[in-house]
Amino acid sequence: MIRSVRRTKLRSACCLLPTAHCPLPTAVCLLLSASCLVAFLLPVRVASAQRRTRSGSHPRGVAPEILSTEDQELIDQAIKVVCAERRVDSLGSVPIDDMQRRPSLSLHAPEVVRGAERAQRLLPNARTLAIAALRQLSHFYKVDRFNSHNLQMRRAVLRIQAVARVKPDIDARDNASVYLKNPRTITFGTIFLAGLPSDEGMISILAHELIHIGDGNSDSLRPLFRAVGERASHLTGLDVREQRAEELACDLVGALAVQSFIAASPSYDPLPRRLARSVEHNCVDEDGSDEEHLSPRDTLRAVLTLDRALRRALVYKR
Repeated sequence: MIRSVRRTKLRSACCLLPTAHCPLPTAVCLLLSASCLVAFLLPVRVASAQRRTRSGSHPRGVAPEILSTEDQELIDQAIKVVCAERRVDSLGSVPIDDMQRRPSLSLHAPEVVRGAERAQRLLPNARTLAIAALRQLSHFYKVDRFNSHNLQMRRAVLRIQAVARVKPDIDARDNASVYLKNPRTITFGTIFLAGLPSDEGMISILAHELIHIGDGNSDSLRPLFRAVGERASHLTGLDVREQRAEELACDLVGALAVQSFIAASPSYDPLPRRLARSVEHNCVDEDGSDEEHLSPRDTLRAVLTLDRALRRALVYKR
């Protein structure tokens, strides 16, 4: 999926008091002209400084967010819990690198049929959960304060609500994707459908893809993606911009959607095991990245860094 990036040019203007039309003595006019110059340039310089400050993660006067040693240790522990739970869970997701090595599966393979049925059954619930998580993130990152974002949010919600179909595809293999020329359908590779045997794992991926559709061709959710990317970059030291920020925000929505799903559908499975299913496909041995995606293990670390409640629930089991 290729996205276009729009850039807005900044314009500035300055005017001076023309001395040729000044009825006062020349020296006074020159003094007034100098005063006018200072008066006009000073706000421009101040505004420019404010723009530079706001473009970062932390506005002037706000202390930068710092992870404590306890937080960092908790993130490491949560990663270990996620990957340990995956190994002992009969419904654990297949890691992404393992999926990539597997041969293609037929549309009629029993595990593909079950996966497609599960995805279609969960899609209505995933729509509701994804929209709720999207609103939760917009509030947390304070982008819902802007009227323009709220208008774009309403449009994103309508696009998400219109998604009605999951389509299995042999050629898509270990991927899930959306095509904005057909925004009512989520395409799943057959290997991916078979590799997500739990409801929690499927909800996570469905919510992820629904956010891509919500963003649409108009980049409706770009302010949120940018805010998520800036915070992730600051806290992890990773480069999380542009498409990487969008992918990470979609992963974060998926994790939040699963937490709400678990809260509404109790089971006898241990809480850490159910939570791990939302992100454990990132427990890879071969950890590669590209310009548009963080590596799977970096994605796992970034999600747990941004979601304090998730890492605490994984470690403390509540």
